[in-house]
Amino acid sequence: MKTARALVLAPPLVMAAFLAVGCGAGDARAQAGDARAQSGDWVSPQTEWGDPDLQGMWPMRYLNGTPLQRPESFGERRLLNDQEYAERVARLEGLNARYDNEIASGQIGQGHWSEMGEPNRFASLIVEPSNGRIPAMTEEGQRQSAMMTSSWSGGPFDGLADFNALDRCITRGLPASMFTFMYNSGIEIRQSPGYVIIRLELVHETRIVPVDGRPALEPAIRQWLGESRGRWEGDTLVIETTNFNAESPMTIVGPGATPIPTSTELRIVERLTRTGEDTIEYEIRVEDPVVLTGTWAAAYPWKRDPGYQFFEYACHEDNRTIRDFISSSRAERGLL
Repeated sequence: MKTARALVLAPPLVMAAFLAVGCGAGDARAQAGDARAQSGDWVSPQTEWGDPDLQGMWPMRYLNGTPLQRPESFGERRLLNDQEYAERVARLEGLNARYDNEIASGQIGQGHWSEMGEPNRFASLIVEPSNGRIPAMTEEGQRQSAMMTSSWSGGPFDGLADFNALDRCITRGLPASMFTFMYNSGIEIRQSPGYVIIRLELVHETRIVPVDGRPALEPAIRQWLGESRGRWEGDTLVIETTNFNAESPMTIVGPGATPIPTSTELRIVERLTRTGEDTIEYEIRVEDPVVLTGTWAAAYPWKRDPGYQFFEYACHEDNRTIRDFISSSRAERGLL
């Protein structure tokens, strides 16, 4: 399918909405850079070898608390109204106050673990379909979903097959790795001649994207994060990723959530366009005809933060948690 190249998300509208509706503290520099870009005073920088320069730290933690999928009650409405925005502001203020409250009480909890982001008016990160929700699963997708298990499934747990890739500290997979999480939401871009490097703080992974025109891998070669090939369309980096191994969920699996599988037919197209000194418009389109009845797309701005530092995501395959899940599950059933 070639529909991915026809993605129309009205990115200037996405950026303008973000900048105009209360992005939170610390955005003055990003807004000033974007204003210069709109006035024509700002010129997209280039690397020494002539590629558009996207390098820097682009953490997504400010978007934490913004849902990937739009609540059904919103219908096709993409932005929160004043009352809904005020409720989000109050909710995030309360959640972000937990750190200081825990220090004062001497009881450490989720406030020292979670980063809940800054308020914005986005009803969801997904912008297509117009209802902001992932399309329904196919019959095959539903069949696979019903068999998927993870640490949120409640057990019983008897082996590695009862856990997903994130449980096992292997990967969040794609597209999940390009969306916010409650912690370690850092992204760093580095470049060298012929390559763009995307470092992900969560599960300490690095995506290496060749932009030198090399052909795609043979279909038989399948990988956790697929295989990416990039190209420049003016100042926009376009990344097409295929060759997935179909062993990680499409999105993060949480309590009560229905897992969405992926297949080897998963195809992802991303577009990154620098629009100001400290802003990138990011768009992603996802298609997997084996498990979904349609494609979906998300769009949201990235903000550069030169002071952001990665923290070690100290999770690795074969650490004790999986073994403890299995041992305790067996003990509860009298199997030890």
